Amino acid sequence: MLPVLLRSSEQRLRQIAQARQAVLQDGTSPPDALADPWIERSWRRCLASGKKPEQEVAFDAIAPPAQRRTREANHTLVQAARPVLDKLGAAIASTRYFAILTNADGVVVDVNGPIDRRDRRVDLITRIGVDLSEQSVGTTAIGAALTELQPVWLHRSEHFFNAHSAYSCAGAPLFGPDGRCAGMLDLTGVDAVERPELKHLVTQSARSIENALMQSRPHHLLIRLNWLNHCLGDDSDGLICLDTDGWVTGANPAARQMVAQFNSDNPAPVHGSELFAMPYEMLFDAANGDATGFQTSVEVPLWSGLRLHALALRQGQHALPQQLSGRTPQAARLPLKDLETALIRKAVTEARGNVVQAARTLGVSRATVYRRLGSGRGR
Repeated sequence: MLPVLLRSSEQRLRQIAQARQAVLQDGTSPPDALADPWIERSWRRCLASGKKPEQEVAFDAIAPPAQRRTREANHTLVQAARPVLDKLGAAIASTRYFAILTNADGVVVDVNGPIDRRDRRVDLITRIGVDLSEQSVGTTAIGAALTELQPVWLHRSEHFFNAHSAYSCAGAPLFGPDGRCAGMLDLTGVDAVERPELKHLVTQSARSIENALMQSRPHHLLIRLNWLNHCLGDDSDGLICLDTDGWVTGANPAARQMVAQFNSDNPAPVHGSELFAMPYEMLFDAANGDATGFQTSVEVPLWSGLRLHALALRQGQHALPQQLSGRTPQAARLPLKDLETALIRKAVTEARGNVVQAARTLGVSRATVYRRLGSGRGR
């Protein structure tokens, strides 16, 4: 088996060499089988900025005043990431890979894992405050993840500079509660065996950090969301933070993918009433729990007709495992009729009692509104 692995490794390095020949020397595009398109884009950006593969790289740290500002600006990120980095360091302890956390500019703000300070190649890139952006050190998983905003895997000579051919690294961007890139997480090895599966590990760990960032954000209500065929309680949950007035103060990437209102190009603040086809106040009520104070997950309809289940928690509340599983003793489903009636009442209230206007807003007949409300005439 070993000779096969060696041949595979050698073949991989030959493919990378062919891709470098095509882009960096011949000025042509390599076949997709030789290099991912994002690698070629990064190489071409490096060339366009005047960089040459044979150059030496200084691995400069930013100036002390900038370092202090960076530490202050990224304190919340570092605190949220630290428990995840500790577990990640233990997971990769025997692989010769280590973890690097950077801010959105590619500046190192924390590290973890088996870091051999005796190896200068390791020591240079694991110093707090060193600039590892693409502008500073060329093509790396760090610069690529921050530029492409997607997880990447980079091996040996896929790095732009010849001097970086000992590194292999996986990287994933981190998104803050406001939806913008807050930094990235990187796993790097020096003279290490290629392990592309680390891209999955770094992506999963990045999601954990994003969720920790969300839960550390001040909020009045934290809503955990997932599809009905998934249990609540893991890092695939959508998380949304609401303030006391129902305004969204943060949402993680999973929530932004589940709820269409977050995909709008309109930068205006989003209110809880815009997210679900039900009065958002019902989620505040659900956070109070039943008569015993026990919270249960509830089904919530989206405006598209799709449905999620959600668990609403006030700041400081912690869900029990059975609450997160969705298998709570008290059924979690809100009857559709009750949801529709509550939605109609809310529309009539917002229309100041004008049933005709409320019916037009909801796209139903005036008779339907009267029937559900069981009351007399509109204006």
